[in-house]
Amino acid sequence: MPQVVRSRVGALYGPPSAAPLPHRVRSLADREAVAVLHRAARVLLDALPELTDRLVEALREQEPAYRAALETESAQIWQEVHHSLRHNVASLIRPREFREAAHRTSRWIGETRAEQGVPLDAVTHAFRMGGAMVWQGLVDDTARRHPEDTRLLVHVAADVWNFVDEHCGVVADAYRQAERRLSWRRENRQRLMTAALLDGTARIADLPDAAAMLGLSVQGRYAVLVVAGAPRTPHGTGRPPPVLADATPALWHAVGELELAILPLGAARAAVEPEARCDEGAGARPAAAGAASGGELAALAEGLTVPPGARVGIGSVVDGLARVGDARRLAETALRACPASGGTVLLDEHLPAALVVSSPGLGTALADRVLGPLDRLDPADRDVLIETLTAWLDSDGSAQRAGARLYCHRNTVLNRLRRFEQLTGRCLNRPSDAVEVSLALAARRLLTD
Repeated sequence: MPQVVRSRVGALYGPPSAAPLPHRVRSLADREAVAVLHRAARVLLDALPELTDRLVEALREQEPAYRAALETESAQIWQEVHHSLRHNVASLIRPREFREAAHRTSRWIGETRAEQGVPLDAVTHAFRMGGAMVWQGLVDDTARRHPEDTRLLVHVAADVWNFVDEHCGVVADAYRQAERRLSWRRENRQRLMTAALLDGTARIADLPDAAAMLGLSVQGRYAVLVVAGAPRTPHGTGRPPPVLADATPALWHAVGELELAILPLGAARAAVEPEARCDEGAGARPAAAGAASGGELAALAEGLTVPPGARVGIGSVVDGLARVGDARRLAETALRACPASGGTVLLDEHLPAALVVSSPGLGTALADRVLGPLDRLDPADRDVLIETLTAWLDSDGSAQRAGARLYCHRNTVLNRLRRFEQLTGRCLNRPSDAVEVSLALAARRLLTD
């Protein structure tokens, strides 16, 4: 504890290097009160082990947080209490000599208890219990040995309790500083572990610790969501702008200009009873699992709120925490398949486009080979043909629906399609040509953007 009777004891002794102060008459009560305090404090120092026993037992009975710690660290806590009481009681007698040592002890206790997770209220309560026990010991000894001097302790009572309050402030400040350091270290470890999972560099042996630290399951099902082009919050802090539907868990992590989120999905759907599946064949379960995963991700994408201009890619579902790195690569592929104007792309619903962007060189070569003849046309004429072809493919080959989209007659659509076939040598009724044309259009749209 710090110096308890600063106003009176300090005046009596004075700073060691201070110039002599003008003589001032002090009341006999002050000098006598300090003398009584010193005499009683010396008796407490001689009986310090017994005082320590009483305080430790009081902590066991009255403070649940310490009761739990005393079950496993009884000897250590006894030594800690004894050390603190020794410095604090000694500082009542020689404040200049023991004040800093008492402060160091209190700071050490605050830091240690923060690291152990003992609540701050319990720590400050323990200090106040110790202060009360020291004060009671001073009063009891004086009343027993020199009852006529008991009244003099009233003159130093306020200083003693200010001393206790100062100690509580020292321990609370040390506790909060340690708590901030621990929080920073914990958050930094979480960031590093999240980054390792997303990079695919986490060691298999570290996965159980990572799962416990991040609140995830080693054997869970996961997808990754990646966001680009979203405006940042002030100072680049806070939650990324895309907002997931309520109750959707996500572990966010920033990488350069991208925001990534690990999405823990619901537990794998339980297999249907054998008797209900015995006639479905071996291939039915993966298909059902895939359909369930697709529906889950589709619902997640539907509940996602994305700011204008932001691009979002959601990868396929992977099994196990060890494959989160694969899920990230799938999500980044989905992001590359997202139009430059913004929007959300679910990889499982855009696999042909994902194939194109996964190999930009081949995609560009395919687009040049299939659509190259159109580049010799006037740009406006070329754009009309490409727009018509895109609308026709999006309408599942229906000229009627494509015309409705383009606000033109179905015959106009058919005439433009025939012209495309003449210019490119492709036949849209031939499945292989239709696939090439579809991929070439996707490559031209995505890779040009």
